[in-house]
Parts: sequence; structure tokens; C-alpha cells
Amino acid sequence: MKASAALVLGTALAGSTLRDASAFVGTPLARLSSVAPAAPSSSVAMRPRTGVSMVAGVAGTVGGSGIERIKGTDKEGLLDVNRIDRARKGPEIKLPQDQKMKIGIIGGGLAGMITAMDLSEAGHQVEIFEARPFMGGKVGSWKDKDGNHIEMGLHVFFGCYYNFFGIFRRLGIFDSALRLKVHTHQFVNKGGELGALDFRMGGIGAPFNGLKAFATTDQLGIYDKLANALALGTSPIVKALFNFDAAMEDVRALDKMTFSEWFEGKGGSRGSISRMWDPVAYALGFIDCDHISARCMLTIFQLFAIRSEASVLRMLEGSPDDFIHQPILKYLAERGVTHQTSRRITEIRHEVDADGKPTHVNGLVIAGGGTEEEYREYDVVIAATDVPGIKKLLPENFRKYDMFDNIYKLDGVPVATVQLRFDGWVTELNDAEKMKDVAGDYGQGRAPGMDNLLYTADAEFSCFADLALTSPSSDYYKPGEGSLLQCVMTPGDKWMPKTTDEIAAVCLEQVLELFPSARDLNCTWTNVVKVGQSLYREGPGLDQYRPDQRTPIPNFFMAGSYTYQDYIDSMEGATKSALLCADRVLEDTPALAKLTKDRAAVSASA
Repeated sequence: MKASAALVLGTALAGSTLRDASAFVGTPLARLSSVAPAAPSSSVAMRPRTGVSMVAGVAGTVGGSGIERIKGTDKEGLLDVNRIDRARKGPEIKLPQDQKMKIGIIGGGLAGMITAMDLSEAGHQVEIFEARPFMGGKVGSWKDKDGNHIEMGLHVFFGCYYNFFGIFRRLGIFDSALRLKVHTHQFVNKGGELGALDFRMGGIGAPFNGLKAFATTDQLGIYDKLANALALGTSPIVKALFNFDAAMEDVRALDKMTFSEWFEGKGGSRGSISRMWDPVAYALGFIDCDHISARCMLTIFQLFAIRSEASVLRMLEGSPDDFIHQPILKYLAERGVTHQTSRRITEIRHEVDADGKPTHVNGLVIAGGGTEEEYREYDVVIAATDVPGIKKLLPENFRKYDMFDNIYKLDGVPVATVQLRFDGWVTELNDAEKMKDVAGDYGQGRAPGMDNLLYTADAEFSCFADLALTSPSSDYYKPGEGSLLQCVMTPGDKWMPKTTDEIAAVCLEQVLELFPSARDLNCTWTNVVKVGQSLYREGPGLDQYRPDQRTPIPNFFMAGSYTYQDYIDSMEGATKSALLCADRVLEDTPALAKLTKDRAAVSASA
């Protein structure tokens, strides 16, 4: 049965002229609501905000809720849609008064804020300290002196972000904060030539819609499609259709090699890598297939193969600060959580044993924010940082523990995010008059152009989008103005020494190579944000060094998407790490509360 499935996968992927569902299955397994046929190049058909149901595939049968069930188990919960419910409801724990503790969280990114959501919901007293002048961490956004919203990256939500979507539902913002995109992954090539992975298949879902997407894509030629079929048809993806956990074990074992090594070793072609997989790898981890772990890429492929909704994309209604951070901060304030920005932790005060190993964290020394340095004691401290942040934060003697020492084997990937504002609609390829028309009311995503995440293999930005279409609120769309392109320049190493003007100029020229018709437009504003270390570098062999959220120091915990959660460094990864961290703290709360009480008694009697 497994061999025949591999044959089906390979045959379907190779079928370059295959165009309709009957070529894949005799009888449809299940149906979505009616889906429009593939749209022409640019845009108007790319904007519905309707829901996408989930359908059955060979991965399993549809349960009463309409969710695809998997064969075998899913120990890590990667496909567990119940995680939405868990994240939505919170911990469902209300602590007795004698177990409520004072908790200090270092880091105001997604991981820190979501950890605080669960802990405050349970009854703990929580304070958050963020070194930057704004909340959000790598998903941070802020306004410049002229009121323009500035972002540190391009943020896209895959349909398998079950935990993060649960948080959106807890906040009551899922429908208002996220904009659903048409189920295609769009590639833009030099000269305005388009390619796509079009997952729409008349209501038929995974894995068949994925097979159709690869078989019919114009992004690859027939040879590269055949090579893809050979590689993917012999990959753990096939096993995942019958035993998901066993397939994931195979995927984890591939962490020791790069995706290119695995893919080419299975017969995949360099053409496939350069024209399709490199842009995807850059979008996921800011590094190419020659440097990214096979585990990272194949984890995503597994999800796409098993769940129809996993490859569906959403983007925010507007800026992250307006549509993520402020709703979270309102929720936290209602539960007594305080947060302070521009406040650096200069020291973690702690006790050690006879060998100099830390045994207990007492509190934090805090500086910045226009106030004098101060010391605050906490019952529990949580470091919710990124990789460079945790390296700066940890005292040297913490490295006496292997868990902490291994963190120094990880590093972050540099990235530059470029924003370009125009006096017309750059991604409108079909109508020159519409491209220049900014006089009408084009709010709410009504502007001409492509309303989706865009990939390219022909520029030095991995992915990009026109935020005036995809995320029109927060003044991303401005009446009388046109496109606001946001481009992610990866790999970012070469851009770090460059000036922001130099980076913007290169980015603009490459945008115009992709959209030659836009040379008739003017670029009216630019902005560049350089981040020396962003996502942690998901290179081969590094997954083993990611730390657990619970540490050898009983009252010191960690969160952040680099900590171990069986997913990639992402917004969903940060959310998973936060929920895991909160669970660990709440599991340990009775013992930690007793420890706090016992230490207070000893101190009082001394």
C-alpha cells in the first residue's frame, strides 16, 4: 500500500499537463464550497475573505467536526486542532491564594506576552520588561516621526498555526484581525512572468490538491517536475499519509543534513531548488536550501501533505502593533499584568552551590527607561527572548549546565526589511490605466494588483507583499497613494554593512525588474530596518541544542521560538513555546510556592 501511494505521488507530480481533479481520483473524497478557477495574472480575483473548510484525504477520515483525522499518532500535537481550543480557553486553572507568585518575564515579544496571558489568567502576578521601546519582539512594529508604521519583517500566517489562532480567538480578534488569501502560493519572475502553486482543486483537499499544485505549476519545467516527483515520492511525506509520528521521526533524523543534500540525494534537481525551494526556504528561515536543515523544510511539507488548510495563507488586517500587540496588552492589563519598555535587565541575581552552579534565581537588576537602576525580587523568572538576547542575558556560570551552554551553539540570521511606497499599483500587470489610478477609494483591499504573499527567485528578497492590498488598515493603504511594498532581503549578511539608502536603491531596482511596467511609477518613500540576528539559524545538526522551557534551576524558565517546540522558528513557534512554558510553570507552581514560603520562613527566623 505504501509503495502504491509513492507511485501515485510520483505520477501525479510528474503529470505536467494534468488539469482537473478526475485525473487524480475517480470519486471525490469530500468537497469544499465552490472554488473559482485559477485567476489570470494580477489580482482582482485574488481577494475573497471566505472561509476554507477542511476535507478528507488519504491521511484519514473526516470526523464530526469536519477535521481530517490522521493515521497513527501525533505525539507533539503538530496536527492537533484541539490546540486551538486549548490556546483559546487558556490554562483553565485558578490558583489558590497561597500558590499565587510574583513572576518577572524578560522580553516583551510574542513568547513573553503569551506566557503572561496564561500565567495571569491562572492568578499569578506578572511583570514584563522589554529592552526595546516597543513590544512585539521580532514581530514588533512602531510609528516613525511622520506616522508611518514600520515593521521588522513580513508576517504571514499559515493555516496550521493552530496555537496562535487559538490566541486570536481568545482575544476575540480572529475574524477582524486576519485576512484570508486565495489558496495559491504566487511566484513573480523577472519581466513580470508568473508562476504559482495553485492548491485550489474544486473542493478536493490534501494530499491531492498539493499533487495538483506541483503538477500544474508554471514555475518549473517538465524535467524539474519529474525530479521533484522522484524526491518527494520517496520522502517521509508518503509515510506520513499512513503513520504521521513515524514519518516525523524520519524527518527529525534528517536534521543532520541540509535540504539540498537530502533533496539532490533523492534525485531532486538544482533547477527545482533555485526556482522554487530556495525562495520558500528564504521565506521560512532566511537561509537557502544549501544551508537550511532538511528537518525544517520537510516539517512544513508534512503539514501541507496531511492537512488541506495548512497551506492556506492569511495576513494581518494592518500593523502587528494594532492587530496583535494592543489586543494582547489590553487582555494583560485586565488581569493586572504590567509591562515596561526601554527597560534592560543588567543582572540576574542568583544563588550557587559549592561547585558554583546556580541553584535559585532571586531577582533582576533593571536599568533604562529614564529611571535609576533598581533591583526587584521575584519568585519565578522567565527569560522570553531570542537567541542573541538569551546569550547576553545569561550569567557566565549558568553555562556550567549543558542546557545553557548548548545555547551558545545557536546563532541568529541577519535580515533587512525594506518598505517602498509608490504613486501607483506596482503589482497590477494587466491594465496600465488601473496601475496609475490612485484617485478612487481603494481601501479594504480593493486596489488593483496581487493581494497575496509573493515569492521570487529573481531578486534578493525572498518574499514580499503589497501591504496596501494585503493589509490595508493602519494607513498601509493611504488615499491618493499607491502600493506599499514590503520586501525581505535575504540572506541578510551582505546587507548589514550597507547604508539604508543603498539597500533601498538595490531593492527598488530589483522590484522594477520583476514589474517592468512599474517603471512609469515613482517611488515616494522608503524605509529599511536591519536586524543583525533575527530568526535562529536552522542549520543542520542544531535542533539538538534547542533548550527545554524548564531549566535545571527550579524557578528559572525560558520561552521563545528557538526553545524546543517541534516546529520551526516562527510566530506559531513562539506561541507554542509560550504555552509550553506556562504549562511547565503551572505544573511546578505547588512546589515553587512551597519553596517560596519555606525560604521566607527561613529568612524571617535568621
